[in-house]
Amino acid sequence: MRKTIITLIALCALVVAQAAVTVNTAAGWLESAYVEWAPLAAYTDYNVYVRPANGTYTVLDKPLLRSYGTYYRADALGLAAGTYQLKVVPVQNGTEVAADAAETSTLTVTAHDRNGFAHFGYSGVGAYNDNGTLKQNAKVFYVHAGNAKTISTTVVTTSNGGTTECTGMQAIITAYQKGFDTTPLCFRLIGTITPADMDALDSSEEGLQIKGRNADSEMNITIEGVGKDAVIRGFGMLVRNAKSVELRNFAVMTAMDDCISLDTDNAHIWVHHIDGFYGKQGSGDHAKGDGTIDVKTNSKYVTVSYCHFWDTGKSMMCGMKSESGPNYITYHHNWFDHSDSRHPRIRTMSVHIYNNYYDGVSKYGVGVTSGSSAFVEGNYFRNTPKPMLISLQGTDTHNGTAEADGTFSGETGGIIKAYNNTFSGSKTLVYYNATTAPIHFDAYLANTRTETVPATVTTKIGSNTYNNFDTNASLMYSVTPDDPANVPTIVQGDLGAGRCGHGDFSFSFTSTDDASYDLNQSLVAAITNYTSSLDSIFGETLSAPEDTSSTQPGSGSYECHFTGGQPSSTFYTFTGCSFSRNKGTVVVNGTTYTDCLKLEGATNVSFTTTKELTIYLAFDKATANIKIDSTKVVANNGVIQQVLAAGTHALTKADSNNLYYINLLGDEETALADVNAESGLTFDGGMLHNPQGLLVRLYTLTGACLGSTIDSLIGIENLPAGNYIAVTPNGALKFRK
Repeated sequence: MRKTIITLIALCALVVAQAAVTVNTAAGWLESAYVEWAPLAAYTDYNVYVRPANGTYTVLDKPLLRSYGTYYRADALGLAAGTYQLKVVPVQNGTEVAADAAETSTLTVTAHDRNGFAHFGYSGVGAYNDNGTLKQNAKVFYVHAGNAKTISTTVVTTSNGGTTECTGMQAIITAYQKGFDTTPLCFRLIGTITPADMDALDSSEEGLQIKGRNADSEMNITIEGVGKDAVIRGFGMLVRNAKSVELRNFAVMTAMDDCISLDTDNAHIWVHHIDGFYGKQGSGDHAKGDGTIDVKTNSKYVTVSYCHFWDTGKSMMCGMKSESGPNYITYHHNWFDHSDSRHPRIRTMSVHIYNNYYDGVSKYGVGVTSGSSAFVEGNYFRNTPKPMLISLQGTDTHNGTAEADGTFSGETGGIIKAYNNTFSGSKTLVYYNATTAPIHFDAYLANTRTETVPATVTTKIGSNTYNNFDTNASLMYSVTPDDPANVPTIVQGDLGAGRCGHGDFSFSFTSTDDASYDLNQSLVAAITNYTSSLDSIFGETLSAPEDTSSTQPGSGSYECHFTGGQPSSTFYTFTGCSFSRNKGTVVVNGTTYTDCLKLEGATNVSFTTTKELTIYLAFDKATANIKIDSTKVVANNGVIQQVLAAGTHALTKADSNNLYYINLLGDEETALADVNAESGLTFDGGMLHNPQGLLVRLYTLTGACLGSTIDSLIGIENLPAGNYIAVTPNGALKFRK
């Protein structure tokens, strides 16, 4: 059931009668500030304002105000560094009650740390200016489970300025692939969002896709979480051909593949203050999922900073084998919290790794191959047995005495320049320096930051050298790293790694976890059982009206999925079929399916019905297709619904796609109620009546928006016969023409 808007919530049992607002807590954070206050029995609505200290108050957008049951919270975003105040004003019958308002004390807002290659020679990554304020004309969308499918805007989609009205978060981003619109977009995520909440997920492997038209296409997109509890769950993000993208202040839980993949021809990408958790669990080295934050395939000028990696297995891939190099990547102030390996694992690229906290890392820290150059400075390594590795030499092969193929790679080596790192706990680390030149070494130890590595220092396999990018002012930004002794305190502090306030998820590792790279079952359980305490959003519906995306399939003997690599139903006959997992994820009726039927040339699924039924097919690709009785049919938002007459039917391949779920729906499951009083609408068979003049959006049952209106009488004479949904701010009316 959907949750009602905040003005309708009854909290009387949870609040104490008060005369005025009482502020529980308030603080400034990074280019934002927040206030939490106790609910008042006399009021169910509030306005919240922000101002520079002694300046003029500006009202916050209503979705920034949320209820967490026993307290309310508001976050002010897009603030330049400085001092601010917030004011909470109760509202009664549409009128502010100033006498019961409360102001916070003066709050200090701190600027984000924009050091790193993402900002090198480039100003304003994403939708924000470098001072933390939104760019001029930026569009802001507040995205949550209740509206991710229905947010809309006009996007320029033709060379002559033609526009398209796009509905849904993925649809809006996808329209930017046309390459004709660079208006800054800021998507502000609220609460937990799952695949079922989304209008579509364009990447069947990762999830949400941000893709430019050509290599390094300017996008100007920021996706950020609001407050401390923003989570995308069950999918990740893929960025391709994009320039000027920022991802910040949200968690990724149980992703399809990578949590975040920067894959193919990206530039000036900034990923920071992300909580990265286990992905979809597989076998072998996929036990904890695949990559957490990967940078590859000629992505360049990227900064990954202030992220919290929670026991991740393969934390960060940096480079494949196809890069032209050197590509320039920065990792700083990340908290590798009992993660296992790849911090990062580097091919070909030039990488600056500084002020990271390696906290109980069980396998290895930094690994370099394929002629890459890594400047590793000012990091704190606690209980990290192999802090730095060069492929096929030194510690990687026990100084040539064992593991001939290397502990992490069989590729040629790269060079690490190390300076001013701090170590706590036992380790194996062999240095090459001005006085010692072993054949097997793990890093070149510099005496100063500006020391160049001699060309005589070469890898044992491949004879690769260090390119000294860090000493070339035309290639390298200027930065003064923090004292490595202070790094653990910094990344674990209030302005440190992970989401605002370190997020709403807590878990304590033990000393045993330092050396273990096994899947932590206690952490798995904690992630599985995680729910946000977000109760509702002021002026918003927290979850979508029921059945707005499609008719929900029933269960019974016609339901078939492929869990475990075999059909769950004997009603259908499968010939020439093969099954797979780890291709993607589909959610049907709240159940997540990860195993699929691969549609191949020999695939044939046959069945016989004795009455007219509607077939329901679910795919992991929004526009997947299949042949039904030899006729190609294309999915809408990953779902096909088609009426079948009584008789024998067959499903065969149209194009290569993955089918996750089959069902047949009877009249009792597809019938729609004619009246839903809560919506404020009525239907008389030929006309929708909208006496309150509400904003009405019309949808097909597959989620396609047909338009919107506030007319009091809405004709449907031009609609094809079928089932539809009319959505208002109050609810949904389901009707059949």
